[in-house]
Amino acid sequence: MIVSCAQCGARNRVDENAAQSRKPVCGRCGVELDVAQTSAPRVVTDATFAREVLQAGQTPVLVDCWAEWCGPCRMIAPVLDQLAAEARGQYIIAKLNVDENQQTAVRFQIRSIPTLLIFKNGTLLDTIIGVQPKQAIAQKLERAQAA
Repeated sequence: MIVSCAQCGARNRVDENAAQSRKPVCGRCGVELDVAQTSAPRVVTDATFAREVLQAGQTPVLVDCWAEWCGPCRMIAPVLDQLAAEARGQYIIAKLNVDENQQTAVRFQIRSIPTLLIFKNGTLLDTIIGVQPKQAIAQKLERAQAA
């Protein structure tokens, strides 16, 4: 995830797992970073997909269908981290590992990754296939909010 330093404003990449066991500090000024209030993409599984995505109501949910071995998936991950950090409750960013959650991947016919699915009120509104610029993804999320 990307965390902005409250002291100097520098943007820092922070490993969420490491942040749980030790306090991350800003790479520029050394001040301790506040990661508690930073939004990060939610991890969804076959078991939690209906609750986390389909039952999210009016809040648009972007689901990143990805796999660990996928280079383009790793390329788009920082963009999705940034969007999650900027969400302020307007939308939700979620991640679905297609290798570990094949039932949902088959249900939505995921044949290429990364595939981004945008849901609202339990309905699939849009599909984005491949790496896209942050602005293009943000525009689709804005359209979903207005829908």
